[in-house]
Amino acid sequence: MVRKLRSIPKADRLVLRKVDILAAVEEIDADINARQRILDMEIDFRQRIDSFISSLPMNSAKLEKFNTSPFVLMFYCKQRGYQHISEIEKDILPAKLFSSMETSAGKMTEVVALPIYGWSAVSSGMHSRKSVLDGMKLDSNILRLATLKSGPRCLNDEMSKDIAVDIVSNCVEWAREASVDNIDFTYGVLYGTRRISNKKDWHILRNICEQIPGNDISIPAENNWYCAFSKSDTHVKVSVRIGIDWWNYLGNHQNTFIEICIALIRACVVATNVVDPDRQFTIADLESVVSTDIVPADYNVSLLQRSQYPWLFFLSKHFCDDIIDE
Repeated sequence: MVRKLRSIPKADRLVLRKVDILAAVEEIDADINARQRILDMEIDFRQRIDSFISSLPMNSAKLEKFNTSPFVLMFYCKQRGYQHISEIEKDILPAKLFSSMETSAGKMTEVVALPIYGWSAVSSGMHSRKSVLDGMKLDSNILRLATLKSGPRCLNDEMSKDIAVDIVSNCVEWAREASVDNIDFTYGVLYGTRRISNKKDWHILRNICEQIPGNDISIPAENNWYCAFSKSDTHVKVSVRIGIDWWNYLGNHQNTFIEICIALIRACVVATNVVDPDRQFTIADLESVVSTDIVPADYNVSLLQRSQYPWLFFLSKHFCDDIIDE
């Protein structure tokens, strides 16, 4: 008998301590394998990002391509006290650029990071048996599979149901093709936390359990971020892993997300010896997020320059609910 589930698990606040982040960077800096992973990702990120940016047709952009609400534009002009079209144009262009980048950044990150940590990116056509898959890894008698989304609020109810249907419908065939009888499937999110998720990700688990007869469910989804079931002698565990949880699962160690952050900073942020002359933040908590007061004067690592430490804390904030000094 199929059961209805209603008990969404509690999502506690995820707090990162800057002192722990700094300690992790030192540990990574002293690990030759970790350093090589970062350098490899840095090169790949830089090449792909440079190619992507050069392909953006901003010089020939047309207004009809921006799809921005005229009412929002007017409200924003009122807020900023604008008088000329040239003023609002300077804001429209970066907004369009952000939107264009957001479409590709997540997929690019997957393609760069998955092979570094022993996984393979999955390419398949729409509506195929593997269209839901983005990454896979054969680990002894366990086939590890993942579908990945760039952010914690990417899903709606229909998408949650579709992913659940794909997993239940195709798991036996996935296992057969890999000659295994155990699947560890992850719905992974590249950044964010369980707390800021819209919880549609958890509803993947609920939808799975509502399709599976009760006797075949070994771990129900109630109050869990995972569930497990059996179908035709195939044993399947499905987990929701968001942000740090996903990255540390991918790399099989707790510093993986920091390795990703360091690689991105090295690929994208130019180091400097000059103090930021415009450090007047409008965002209320940004000053405390990026503050480096906690960094000892003698703290020194080769992977990052001192001017890049605020960027490390800035990125880290996107993987937690709070970031504190200690």
